[in-house]
Amino acid sequence: MAKLTLGVDDRVIARAKIYARRQGTSVSKMVETYLAAVAGPHTPGHKETPILRSVRGILKSADVEDYRKHLTSKYR
Repeated sequence: MAKLTLGVDDRVIARAKIYARRQGTSVSKMVETYLAAVAGPHTPGHKETPILRSVRGILKSADVEDYRKHLTSKYR
């Protein structure tokens, strides 16, 4: 396994460590999981963004299409 050096604000690291401990994981594993999600294999024609994949299921009643429309209008 390779090591990676990142520059992260001390307050963010402190909060991340608390969160990781509560989740029963490590900050390294959280970063690895995030990077795997955003750098994972891209499926052609798959329009869902990595962040949407990572939070799907958290908001059961959320409409993904509404969120896409919101982002489209926000970044025009």
